[in-house]
Amino acid sequence: MTKEEVAKTIDHAVLKPEFTEADLQKHARMCMDNGVFSMCVKPCDISAAKELLKDSGVKVSCVLSFPHGADATPVKAFQAKQAIEDGVDEIDMVMNIGRFLGDDYHYVVEDIKAVVEVAHKHDVPVKVIQESGFLSPEQITKACELSFMAGADFVKTSTGFGPGGAKPEYIDVMVKTVGDKMKIKASGGIRTWDDAVAFLEQGADRLGIGSTEAVLNGAKATGDY
Repeated sequence: MTKEEVAKTIDHAVLKPEFTEADLQKHARMCMDNGVFSMCVKPCDISAAKELLKDSGVKVSCVLSFPHGADATPVKAFQAKQAIEDGVDEIDMVMNIGRFLGDDYHYVVEDIKAVVEVAHKHDVPVKVIQESGFLSPEQITKACELSFMAGADFVKTSTGFGPGGAKPEYIDVMVKTVGDKMKIKASGGIRTWDDAVAFLEQGADRLGIGSTEAVLNGAKATGDY
């Protein structure tokens, strides 16, 4: 795969809590220079990112109920509404992990569906972050099935702040479970060119990467995201 082809699959993550407006500007320039698919930002940064990336072709995605997925469902729905008003192109929401692990599957479906219903009215795709590192293979399968039931567009491995990150075995389960009817995003701990390409070849449609420039240039990234 070429550098340009891989770049077009990347949601570049600008999500660390200490990032400032100056950091946002620096990362936006990098996204434009490298032609990534989107810059994934915190909800408070959507409007600024939209302005910085205007007319560049780089989309703005955002996280929602990040990183724990623990906001009440009406709050998640409102967050989606606000993000769309601020101009977001795609939403990466965190599944309510505790409710899922407690087998409250009805709650999980309705929680995702509440965001999907708001987003799809505006043709905004929704990715559901499972935080796969907390889950067994069987639970990853179940989380994929619930996300599909709720009408989401993508399943996604990780916030990058929980355990596990993206692993080939997680992607394998996702591809087998919903690969023919949903898109798949590998995210968390992708720090080398080889890892990025391997996930794409395995069946991932999108990559969440924080060290995008290093990955695209073939250098091993440092840091913990």
